[in-house]
Amino acid sequence: MSRAARLGRIGARTSACAGAAAVLVVIVAAAIAARGTISRSFAQDGAAANSDRRAAEEQRRARPGNLVGHGGPIKALAVDVARTRVLTGSFDYAMMVWDVSAEEPKRLHRLDDHDGAVNAVAFVPGGKLALTAGDDGAVAVWDTGRGRLVHRFQGHEAKIVGLAVSADGRWAASASWDRTARIWDLAKLQAGPVLRGHSGPVSSVAFSADGARVYTASADGSIGLWARADGSFQRPLIRHGWGINVLARLPGTGQLAFGSLSGAAAIINGDTGAIIRELPAHERPVLALAVLEKPGLIATGGGDGVIRVLRAADASPIEEYRNPYGPIWALAFTADGTALYYGGLDDFATFWRIAPRDSFEPIESAFPRRFQVRGTATDQIAQGELQFARKCSVCHTLQADGRNRAGPTLHGVFGRKIGSLNGYPYSEALKKLDIVWNEETIAKLFELGPEEFTPGSKMPLQKMADAAQRDALIAYLKLATGDAADNGQPIDEKGPSGQALPAKGDKK
Repeated sequence: MSRAARLGRIGARTSACAGAAAVLVVIVAAAIAARGTISRSFAQDGAAANSDRRAAEEQRRARPGNLVGHGGPIKALAVDVARTRVLTGSFDYAMMVWDVSAEEPKRLHRLDDHDGAVNAVAFVPGGKLALTAGDDGAVAVWDTGRGRLVHRFQGHEAKIVGLAVSADGRWAASASWDRTARIWDLAKLQAGPVLRGHSGPVSSVAFSADGARVYTASADGSIGLWARADGSFQRPLIRHGWGINVLARLPGTGQLAFGSLSGAAAIINGDTGAIIRELPAHERPVLALAVLEKPGLIATGGGDGVIRVLRAADASPIEEYRNPYGPIWALAFTADGTALYYGGLDDFATFWRIAPRDSFEPIESAFPRRFQVRGTATDQIAQGELQFARKCSVCHTLQADGRNRAGPTLHGVFGRKIGSLNGYPYSEALKKLDIVWNEETIAKLFELGPEEFTPGSKMPLQKMADAAQRDALIAYLKLATGDAADNGQPIDEKGPSGQALPAKGDKK
């Protein structure tokens, strides 16, 4: 098989641009299909799952090195090798700044100015500035010492999924689904050139060693080369048969590493685009990439849950880690390369020791996860839980003490005025609405969609045209958001502790 054929092999089953919602639908559907009818009652299963999740949560919080504190999946990671700082970006709209100089990480700041998931984070070399970018199409500049916003760059017309900073710290570049990349002047806090020309979303971006050129990777299958000064297009470096998801320049060289939708990965010459060496392929799309200059390492993470650590000089394998419970969305090496952080569907970043490798590495994800529901598909409450898992669980918890994710906890939502939960940063438009959550208003929310029923909210588009599905979701929420559910009491079709469900329209 030729090198081009190997790079273009048909190994992809999902799109890296599908986002969290599509991944969760696949996970839920697979779990339901595999599980079928369960032998235990939904009540017993639900109580057991609740207990298992809480026990697993406590256990993984105690694991040394993990960065625990977010309220949603980890989408981005960055390490400042000079200052032992780490950035984590999450689906919960926030970036956290961590001090990892000691064995137990210390959270310094939670910064949440974005109106959407934080998909990319980056340190600015030579100081305390850091960047975030997300679903709201904005790039935010932060002072990580003081924990305050310095500036917001606007201009993109769709979500931003990639960030890069030049080696001298003067320039930043952002990659967006609006099919452009943009250059930002960090010294003057001004917008620079717009890089237009890709026929698909721009998924990743990188600077040349001298900062004079910019590389862009796109879902259209190409890597482009641009002049940073005026944004002029120089030439395509490579035209791959599949979309390219991640791109990084190998520090200290002019070489680029990339990973694609097909699962293929390679290192190319940053001047000519010639393939220098292929990297071991993944069974599913390559979603994450990390590089380290000394001792010369590359790590790739895929939708198959596999992380591979390779020697940059010859692509020889060093270690491999398999997480069977989800994709790898973010990777970052520690300063010495003996460990790395990875992020995915969990609401924490996991610390993985590469060398010396632990003799026993427990999987730290609770299973079944909150996205993998239990119960029979014919039962209304189980159907409601399925709808909650698909539509709500990434953004919302159900417990009174549950941390807010991208949205507030739904505990006690029935009878609560919209925008009134203390501690959650609602949009001003939402706080002005005169809505009380009950069966009718929740049904309307999913019938009409948030853009019509709650205009100005941060809630992503979620509509349910099927009235039976809406009724099932509401029936489940009525049981799962009350005190009995939070205390771990069984929930089944008869309600907490076997109580009869209220008739439709009755007050709970």
